[in-house]
Amino acid sequence: MTKQLLLEIGMEEVPARFIRGAVEQLGQKLTKWLTDSRISYTAVQLYATPRRMAVIISDVNEQQTDLDEEVKGPSLRIAKDDQGQWTKAALGFMKGQGVTEQDVYEKELAEVTYIYARKSSKGAQALQLLTQHLQELVQSMVFPKNMRWGSYDLKFIRPIRWMVALFGSDIITLEIAGVLAGRISKGHRFLGTDVEISSPEVYVEALREQNVIVDFNERQQMIVQQIEGLAAEKGWSIAIKDDLLEEVLFLVEYPTILYGNYAPEFLTIPQEVLITSMREHQRYFPVLDKHDQLLPFFVTIRNGNATALEQVAKGNEKVLRARLSDAKFFYEEDQKMQIPHALKRLETIVFHEELGTIGDKVRRIEALAIRIAQMIQIDQELLSTIQRAAQICKFDLVSQMVYEFPELQGVMGEDYARKLGESELVASAVNEHYQPRFAGDQVPASIVSAIISIADKMDSITGCFSIGIVPTGSQDPYALRRQATGIVQIMIEHNMPVALSELFRNALEVIESQIPLKRSMEEIKADMSDFFTLRMKNILSDKVRYDIADAAMGPGIDQVPVVIRKAHALASFLHSPEAKSIVDAFNRVNNLASKWSGESMNTEIFVEPVENDLFKQSQSVHILYMERMLQGQEAEALQILTELKDQINPYFDAVMVMTDDLELRQARLALLATVAKPVFSFADFSKIVWS
Repeated sequence: MTKQLLLEIGMEEVPARFIRGAVEQLGQKLTKWLTDSRISYTAVQLYATPRRMAVIISDVNEQQTDLDEEVKGPSLRIAKDDQGQWTKAALGFMKGQGVTEQDVYEKELAEVTYIYARKSSKGAQALQLLTQHLQELVQSMVFPKNMRWGSYDLKFIRPIRWMVALFGSDIITLEIAGVLAGRISKGHRFLGTDVEISSPEVYVEALREQNVIVDFNERQQMIVQQIEGLAAEKGWSIAIKDDLLEEVLFLVEYPTILYGNYAPEFLTIPQEVLITSMREHQRYFPVLDKHDQLLPFFVTIRNGNATALEQVAKGNEKVLRARLSDAKFFYEEDQKMQIPHALKRLETIVFHEELGTIGDKVRRIEALAIRIAQMIQIDQELLSTIQRAAQICKFDLVSQMVYEFPELQGVMGEDYARKLGESELVASAVNEHYQPRFAGDQVPASIVSAIISIADKMDSITGCFSIGIVPTGSQDPYALRRQATGIVQIMIEHNMPVALSELFRNALEVIESQIPLKRSMEEIKADMSDFFTLRMKNILSDKVRYDIADAAMGPGIDQVPVVIRKAHALASFLHSPEAKSIVDAFNRVNNLASKWSGESMNTEIFVEPVENDLFKQSQSVHILYMERMLQGQEAEALQILTELKDQINPYFDAVMVMTDDLELRQARLALLATVAKPVFSFADFSKIVWS
């Protein structure tokens, strides 16, 4: 027989960002415990609102599966001594399995005799086991932040106020922090009352009658449908941002849409400011027209029904008016700001106690940006633009608007720079140099913005590495991984011919001009190379197979765009029917070439015609290969390398490389090393895995 299992934990309101993770953890712990306890079940359904998390598990067996298993112990040689007596190892095995000597028998496995024990026990009642273990399971939950309340030692995400624990219609005895589980749940804080849950089957509908939609998927669907319905009715475009939708979803138990308006005069403020203010402070959805221009309306979700909706809307309008008035004041005050004064104030803001102020960082960004521009031979006019953009790229950090809304750094800087007469390239660079801000974000559009973005991110990474701040495990407080990934993405998108090793060296020299390095430059560069190698591997793994990524990265990752193009060329080449035979030939050459002692090659002592044929073709192929690589034609370069197969295979058919003639052997190994050099400068073909 089976029953449904319901566990609901009712609490004071939980922060929206923690709820989904908490209920998923509860579901995982319950199902793992059931599996480990040999209690079968089928479906699992999670429910959550700001005040509760609940799990319903279907078809839970009323009884554990009976245990009947054979357990292998130590070999007989270890289990008994010379007198045939049980050793400590055997006695420890029996004790650990809860068996006696009468339960132990011998059995041969792979020509070795072992002792075995058979354990049999009848499964216990699931209700009994739940009563014994459910409290420990709930108390084992961990959260990003915890609370303690009253005189209880328990740490939990929020104080527990009620619990419902049912196995079928039976109450599971459970007490945590003075709260005894039963069958009484609580409805909506203002629109519902206490409700009795007779069995898990009625849980969802019983709470629906009390104005609580416990199924968060259903709640999300209600929110989206109401927003889309209002947009269609009004002819609006209502931007539904995923993170805002997720937050609103876990702020309400019964969602009802409402909208309001604000004075059109606020539309003189930049659109990004209004949207940020509405989303971040009020959890409002902004309203746009068909051209994505902001309209003086907002949409929000009420935690309740449609009663007195107009009055609620007016209250929201009043709050928003105050917020937007503040934003308008900050924006107008910022118009009085002058760039030289703002740059002077950057000298008072500490970037890091060991790396100086933001002003120090800006000077490093400028110096490194100029070096990067010179590496890719930027003309003098554009170099002046890059220098100016680097000098002012952080000036908006001292503005009142960015102080109020830190997420608008760069956005406000672009607006202010344009108003203060800076060129379009400079103004856009103040904003774009922060890109990509997150995974999937676009990279800076202009080469000016791209260079400053690399300089900024590289300075942060190099500075942290130089003082010993290296990300480990999940610890990355300065988001260095994200910034390194951003640098790689920018180099790929802009096809920047900047060697990472040169970038590391220049960044370290700029840092060293301000601050003495705590470690040797070579040690820091080695750590940074390993760090960027992992970032490259992550990016390549999204584009090609893992072994292709390893092969393309084998010769090094110094030229990022080249590595990417080589990986794509390899992936395409490996689909060809002759790919395996070619790769096998390359690997055979390389394996023998590794035995070469480094002596110069004497072609005059070659015996077989195929030896000179291979030598001549390798010289020709090498020249053509280098031409294609210098032109950025990696796929064509690989195709040229594959032509070597027509000479490699006949060579091995006719020649014994490891001959007893030492001089001839070294000449032949030197020839193979010559052949292998361009091939394995393209990729490490030994990394390719064949299924």
